[in-house]
Amino acid sequence: MIRSTVLALIAAVIILVTIVLPAEYGIDPTGIGRTIGLAEMGEIKTELAREAEEDHKAGAVDRRSNFLDGLFGLIIGTAHAQDAWRETVTFTLEPGEYTEIKLVMKEGDTAEYDWVAEGGRINYDLHAHGGGKSIDYEKGRGKTDGKGSFTAPFPGDHGWFWRNRDNADITVTLQLRGDFSDIKQSK
Repeated sequence: MIRSTVLALIAAVIILVTIVLPAEYGIDPTGIGRTIGLAEMGEIKTELAREAEEDHKAGAVDRRSNFLDGLFGLIIGTAHAQDAWRETVTFTLEPGEYTEIKLVMKEGDTAEYDWVAEGGRINYDLHAHGGGKSIDYEKGRGKTDGKGSFTAPFPGDHGWFWRNRDNADITVTLQLRGDFSDIKQSK
């Protein structure tokens, strides 16, 4: 009975250190969590919890999605539709929902982007990971549009984590051009 209890305690500690801490809190003392992809999940959860707490402390994101934001989004979206974009991705997020859009890129590849959020304001994190490396390019909270470019410093998945912290559905239209071999979307 004592032997079984000791073995159960050892197994519980191993599971805690290699799976639970990396997946839930982004804490990875052994490095196993990063190797099997759990540490990134924990880091995202921790970041989302921090953002939610900051939103709460700051009185939440300005939830007023006014007429001018919608009008400017429409005008900007129409003007950019005339450019020669390689791909256009459109998705709608309900309040509290999130998604990821990732470009599969090689080291040195460059991508240009232009996006517009209609119906509200959205939080995003433009980042990359691959081959054990990661980088944060840009973060934004309560935004209705964005544009720019980035060059991949390493091969892997480069793109956005989007989160709707508003109280209405938000439709994002993302236009892309440049060097990438594929586009992945996951929820």
